Amino acid sequence: MQISRSSIDQLRRGFGGEVLLPDDSNYDRARTVYNAMIDRRPAVIAQVASVDDVVRAIRFGRDLDLEIAVRGGGHSVAGKALSEGGLVIDLRRMNAVSVDPYARTVTVAGGATMGHLDRATQPYGLMTTGGRVSTTGAGGFILGGGSGWLDRKFGLACDNLLSVDLVTADGSEVHACEDDNPELFWALHGGGGNFGVATAFSLRLHELQTVTAGLLLWRPEDGPRVLRTYRDFLASAPDEVGGGALYLTGPDAAFVPEHLVGELAFAVFVVYAGPEAVARTVAAPLLDMAREGGFVAEMPYADMQCMLDDPPGYRNYWSADYLDDLPDEAVDLFCARAGDMVVPSPSQHVLFPQGGAVCRTLTDYPVPWRHAPWCVHPFGLWDDPADDERVKRWARDIRADLKPWSSGAVYLNFIGEEGEDRVRAGFGPQNYLRLATVKAQYDPDNIFRLNHNIKPVERPG
Repeated sequence: MQISRSSIDQLRRGFGGEVLLPDDSNYDRARTVYNAMIDRRPAVIAQVASVDDVVRAIRFGRDLDLEIAVRGGGHSVAGKALSEGGLVIDLRRMNAVSVDPYARTVTVAGGATMGHLDRATQPYGLMTTGGRVSTTGAGGFILGGGSGWLDRKFGLACDNLLSVDLVTADGSEVHACEDDNPELFWALHGGGGNFGVATAFSLRLHELQTVTAGLLLWRPEDGPRVLRTYRDFLASAPDEVGGGALYLTGPDAAFVPEHLVGELAFAVFVVYAGPEAVARTVAAPLLDMAREGGFVAEMPYADMQCMLDDPPGYRNYWSADYLDDLPDEAVDLFCARAGDMVVPSPSQHVLFPQGGAVCRTLTDYPVPWRHAPWCVHPFGLWDDPADDERVKRWARDIRADLKPWSSGAVYLNFIGEEGEDRVRAGFGPQNYLRLATVKAQYDPDNIFRLNHNIKPVERPG
């Protein structure tokens, strides 16, 4: 769509951030997202610097009937942070984090990343559940429910949510918490970016002075045996234990033996919310197993949070399923599919444990996947476009293999475009209807549809 210069000039007048057009020097860098498969050219990128900028951008987009995308961290595997020929509201300049160590709360601006959040709370010995990658946008992570390395101890990110400030589709500023707009507040516990542009979040913090992390490595053929031990260990492990089991390409690092560098390896990533001496005692069933390499170290929480950051610039395809059980047959099927990965690459073939506070917390939030003990997450990153179909087939095949044990629910932050049925599965059938009613109140025209979309219920008449 051709946008008149006068319309752009009007938007820029009094705008605190920057308005980018396709012929601006910073445009291409601003439109680059995490998934290198996504190559979209918005007509306008509004790099907002304040809530007032957000309001102006939404009204500008609506006045010109532009499709609106909202960008935080840009990690959406489906590229929902960009609109082809539309408007991008880029929140990244709004990244301030304010900590109240006495109340043990934190206020996070809508464009902050998990790295911004974790680094701000670390000096106080405080934290809240964060994503597994430090470059993830805090907003999308929280609004999607928020599963992280230590959610078994501290609950999901949305379980720690105290309030949200939102700009809705008509440009109104809304505050949502338990007492103000409680139905909207409920919807923001997993309902994603369907209801407006979230400009600030308030979250509960927890005391955590130090964590212990261990990445333990085995040959790929040892995977079935080690995964059985890991599964049995998790059945009685304390809530302080988090992490996951995965196949990966052995990195070129001192803790990796030469024969696994650049080759497929099986790993267990153990995270313990506490000091190394205690962690070693708790994790003894894993640490006592003969292995090829790895390390165990005590460190600040914020350092652990960026340990497995994935490099940008790769092609991406992810999927996920939640499992009600992980019997030996499922273990064997999971391990067998690791051979279909692209190696070497940053791809990961992952099983995340749940349980603890994730399953135990009694809420009616629209996150039905919280009740399953395991999540399988094929996480594909690769260079060569010739491998596109191979990676997609690998992800679909592992889901098909484990379907007999699937709960049917899915964490939508872990998947791309997989159809409306999967979106509904991410919220649950009854939750979806309730969410659609909230959507009709705050975004009846479905302006915010570049997401795992909830369609508003039709209004009578």
